[in-house]
Amino acid sequence: MATYQYTAKTTGGEEVAGLIQADSEAAVIRALDEKRLFPVRVAEKTDGARSGQAGRRVRPRDVGVMYAQLSDLLGADVPALRALDILARSTVNKRLAALMGKVRDDVAGGKTLADAMGAYPEVFTPLHAAMIRAGERAGFLEDVLLNMAAFIERQDELHSKVIGAMVYPVIVVTVALTVVLGVLLFMVPKFKALFETMKSIPWPTAVLFAASDAVLALWPLLLMILVVTVIGVGGFLTSEQGRRVWDRWRLRLPLVGKAARLIAITRFCRILGTMLKNGVPVLQALAIAKDATGSTVLAESIEEAAENVRAGQTLAEPLKSSGLFPIEILEMIAVAEESNQLEKTLLGIADTVERRTNRQVDLAVRLIEPLILVLMGAGIGFFGVALVYPIFSMAGAMK
Repeated sequence: MATYQYTAKTTGGEEVAGLIQADSEAAVIRALDEKRLFPVRVAEKTDGARSGQAGRRVRPRDVGVMYAQLSDLLGADVPALRALDILARSTVNKRLAALMGKVRDDVAGGKTLADAMGAYPEVFTPLHAAMIRAGERAGFLEDVLLNMAAFIERQDELHSKVIGAMVYPVIVVTVALTVVLGVLLFMVPKFKALFETMKSIPWPTAVLFAASDAVLALWPLLLMILVVTVIGVGGFLTSEQGRRVWDRWRLRLPLVGKAARLIAITRFCRILGTMLKNGVPVLQALAIAKDATGSTVLAESIEEAAENVRAGQTLAEPLKSSGLFPIEILEMIAVAEESNQLEKTLLGIADTVERRTNRQVDLAVRLIEPLILVLMGAGIGFFGVALVYPIFSMAGAMK
């Protein structure tokens, strides 16, 4: 038996909490029902070791694999509870396995799969829950799960592509800045002592010495400014206004802005198309897509589009105001609305734009890498001239 923590309400509406020992969450719920308590939250009480293990992050790819496995099990006519039990025992990710055990107990207690998974939105997002609910109601849950697995895989591939493209430039810039600080703090002062006897110091050397003196004298202030700036910018970007400002500025950047715009379009079209394909009502699909695109600019246009659809108008016109969508895509969406093939068209647009995104990311990487190398070469050249030229001048003077 395990120990469970529970929060429940009495028939009079008073909230109570406590501990109870039982074999499963379903057993806890039954015990609370016998006491005429309405369960609000039930969770297994874990020790430090188990809670640390259960706290491991669940990657989207792990969830996608689990959906594919659940689809296969249901397609093979394995009963839902047994399928969930198999996944709870066989899933490699320990936290996901524990969650699947809780989902199984909730389903055994009478909840739908969508409601059971929706209780853990940090892993099973509202998008997932909405699609599963639609699949349960329409009777094609295994198809929905398979579509979700493919959807998550495509999203994960795109995310990995973008992150992979950023790794090399970030590493190179970080190493370069570290080397520059090391040179200014440790190497330049030694050269300065060597060149103090010179009557005339070349201007590159004088600039380098001044920079080194400033870093040595002001490093506590510079460090404090850096920390305050990072905290201030971080706090601003977490606010709604900050996210909006950053999003608009990011979309205007050369190369990077175009890639960010294409990624936002791909997410929107694939999320909305996938949900519509799996029977999610269009207004609910738009509400979920609004929060999942990763772009505040696009989210505002989607919210306006939802109001248009609610009023019986078109989806394409409000999207035009965002300035994110190319004209040809807006025309395709407008025609698809008229022909009642919106989900098929959106998924086709997502595939096309994703290919363009991959090309744009590759182009950005190909251009950024040589640009970084040129800047590093210029920096190394400046350091070389600033430190080596005076040595040759001293050697010439000695002759």
